[in-house]
Amino acid sequence: MVKKLIKHGNSSALIIDKPILDLLKINDNTPLEINTDGKSLIISPQLEEQSEEKIKASLDKINKKFGKTLSKLAK
Repeated sequence: MVKKLIKHGNSSALIIDKPILDLLKINDNTPLEINTDGKSLIISPQLEEQSEEKIKASLDKINKKFGKTLSKLAK
């Protein structure tokens, strides 16, 4: 699929077709991560929310196991 950028104010925009958005489960509110390998753009949904949930679960597990010891060390 070949696309052209369109002018959007002082910037350029890329229109992504609905079937592609549906396939990737992306909507207007999905944060997107944009990277490059120096030759290509790589656009992917940001997975930060899942990572935050994993971090919170890990912290809860650590606090449950080592909470008393960590409290003593904090004093």
